[in-house]
Amino acid sequence: MISTPLVHFEDSYARAVPKLSLPWQAAPVPSPRLVVLNEDLAAQMGLDPDRLRESDGLALLTGRLPWSGASGSTGTFAHAYAGHQFGSWVPRLGDGRALLLGEVVDAQGRRRDLHLKGSGRTPFARGGDGLAVLGPMLREYIVGEAMHGLGIRTTRALAVVATGQDVLRGDAQPGAVLCRVAASHLRVGTFQYAAATGDPSVLTALADYALARHYPQAAEADRPYLSFFESVVAAQADLVARWMLVGFVHGVMNTDNMAISGETIDFGPCAFMDRYDPGTVFSSIDRQGRYAYGNQAAAAQWNLARLAEALLPLLDADQDAAVAAATKVLGSFATRYETALTAGMAAKLGLPVPDNAMSVEILDLLRSDGVDFTGFFRALSAGTARSLFADPGPYDAWAARRQARLGSDPEGVAAAMDRRNPVYVPRNHCVERVLARAAHGDLAPLERLIEAVRRPFEARPGLEDLAGPGPAQDPPYVTYCGT
Repeated sequence: MISTPLVHFEDSYARAVPKLSLPWQAAPVPSPRLVVLNEDLAAQMGLDPDRLRESDGLALLTGRLPWSGASGSTGTFAHAYAGHQFGSWVPRLGDGRALLLGEVVDAQGRRRDLHLKGSGRTPFARGGDGLAVLGPMLREYIVGEAMHGLGIRTTRALAVVATGQDVLRGDAQPGAVLCRVAASHLRVGTFQYAAATGDPSVLTALADYALARHYPQAAEADRPYLSFFESVVAAQADLVARWMLVGFVHGVMNTDNMAISGETIDFGPCAFMDRYDPGTVFSSIDRQGRYAYGNQAAAAQWNLARLAEALLPLLDADQDAAVAAATKVLGSFATRYETALTAGMAAKLGLPVPDNAMSVEILDLLRSDGVDFTGFFRALSAGTARSLFADPGPYDAWAARRQARLGSDPEGVAAAMDRRNPVYVPRNHCVERVLARAAHGDLAPLERLIEAVRRPFEARPGLEDLAGPGPAQDPPYVTYCGT
């Protein structure tokens, strides 16, 4: 009896733009052990969860199951890209500890990448060991599921596999490989790298591929590459507004971490803000606050300007005309972002129409009193928000003006607010607690947290400990890159 192949992989990107990826093989995994498997996501990808638990499945999830691509390669590739890291240009970055396993057409007919992190050194490793440790890979799993539950476009982890090998990160920690699913792994930095090659055919091939894969409607426009740029600008404006509305801080918005697809990608030093403060920074290396919560829109627009620079040769043969066209589109980012943010805040506050002044005023009050961002909006719909303020007087004045605008169906307004304002986000102290337990083999707290954030708008008995901020006396929360 001939068994059905575990997965049907394709390699359209490697064939379309061969100069932007390098065939490479994952490092051996001494003793693979499945830690977590996203069964729902596996089913969407047409993968059998039971088979993924078997030896061939573990070999697939760690890059050790060989397959032959249509390009004649061994199938797995390391992507080449460049990027600005904290504003500094790095001409060659690439997948230093990652590999593209292959592309899969999912149950909805969408092309998806299966991609590894922690799969060993590649020629792009830049001195790193190419490995990853269990805690940060589980963290990416948690945050990706939370973002998906919140309705925010995101990459998602399919599985985390322990390697049976210790990795030095100060001390010895258990190694792991993460397998994630993405619309693609094309980044602003991919376009920067293509432009820097000086070969117009590489940039054209990349743009044509990205158009067809992500924004096919742009290909029908009079100026398809300009329409492509406009589509990316629109997608990123919406994405960052959605981050802001849930208090998410990406932490490392380098150009190589901005996906052309408009998905959230590369969960490194990311976290959700507890007490509202636009200056919130979680990354250990972001000492100047470049990627602070309140700077994310400006950082995104800066990154998009770098994309525009890379695309200029395709926009118009006349450079001045190309710059003018790109600048006009780039200028639309702020309007798109503010429109999405203001409308989203109105929905969170239960206002019938957007009101930027009221939104700014209440956020200022949250900041001055150190009020929990996530908890405030649920308390507002429940009628208990006043108790969160040490000095409720200014809040009372604001609340009276809001009340006058709500209309005659307060219960309907409250229900609508609860559909927009989560009860559960991955609270930093909760994440650290479940990761510590997982490191000792106890996965029950991890599974409990994941189930909570997958349905973040539904308050459930017994999960109260996941719904509030960490203790006020806790030291500032710090996250790290490259772990």
